[in-house]
Amino acid sequence: MPLKRALLCTLGPTSLNKRVISQLEEIGATVFRVNMSHTEVGDLARILQFVHTCTGVPISIDTEGARLRTGLMSDGVSVPEGGQVHLVPEAFWGDAFTIPIVPGNAIAQLKPGTQVSIDFDAVILRIDNATDGKAEATVLSGGEIGSRKAVTAFPSPKLPTFSDKDRLAIRIALDNQVHEFALSFCEHPDSIAQLRELIGPHDTVVAKVESREGVRNLDAIAKATDRVLIDRGDLSREVRVEAIPLLQKAIIRAANAHKVPVYVATNLLESMVRRRVPTRAEVNDVINTLIDGADGLVLAAETAVGKYPVEAARMIAALMEQYEKSLEHHPIGDLLGDHPLSSPRDSDLPSNLRRL
Repeated sequence: MPLKRALLCTLGPTSLNKRVISQLEEIGATVFRVNMSHTEVGDLARILQFVHTCTGVPISIDTEGARLRTGLMSDGVSVPEGGQVHLVPEAFWGDAFTIPIVPGNAIAQLKPGTQVSIDFDAVILRIDNATDGKAEATVLSGGEIGSRKAVTAFPSPKLPTFSDKDRLAIRIALDNQVHEFALSFCEHPDSIAQLRELIGPHDTVVAKVESREGVRNLDAIAKATDRVLIDRGDLSREVRVEAIPLLQKAIIRAANAHKVPVYVATNLLESMVRRRVPTRAEVNDVINTLIDGADGLVLAAETAVGKYPVEAARMIAALMEQYEKSLEHHPIGDLLGDHPLSSPRDSDLPSNLRRL
């Protein structure tokens, strides 16, 4: 039975093969997502052409967006608390003393005293000085630094909507019959207008709300876009994590009010990156996200790099189906009776528990 809500599956090393793509399509994947934050632009055409040979499911390109990231780092780089490091443009390989930053021209905007968080506070730096496009920083909280990790600066530097990589990726995608584009770190409807100029008026724009500014401008964004996507992970870089559940509900309500489909991403079934079954908290979160009014769910690491991409997609499909049944007020006995070790009758339940 086709799913009534969208299921977006991100493709990556564990799912970029015909067997997994075919299984994900059979489960009900409605969009296959290619994330440019983790895809080299030189590989994009080959990936798109391969996916087209495997499936007719539409493909969405997720732009890298106007956000700071680390460049390429050597393996196993760790910086100690109290140490000194240099922030440099991407042309350099990173090590324990030198951290490349993308885009490199943003380094000049970092002022002394600015705090810089790498990979969701895995490492925290304080800028001491910045000259000639490079910066020196003190490590306030040490840890490991990997390639292409999120970097957040407070205050944040001003960045262009699209990187050169994004512009090239969009051209390649258009040449390869891609008609949906997710705009990362969408903070203003002007950014949506810029994307429409690049792709044309008939292709689909998905505005990713994942920053404080994006939330502030949500009504204007919802009026200008075709879809809204809440990235809870990147949003949690700029707001307190305990605020994320309530912000999710508020964003979904706003999108629903504007009659714009809204999707939710990040950590839906994070444990299934390594485990065959999700946690009870995760399945509860997914159902509650649907109750909030989400029109679609996005699997990211679960299907891109996880050990169980098919099982994760199948679990989301099962949860969607369970949610749809709940709308029909199915007897609670139905919920209790589908385990192989138990088959209670509805009449076995107290009268006040027989229906949801």
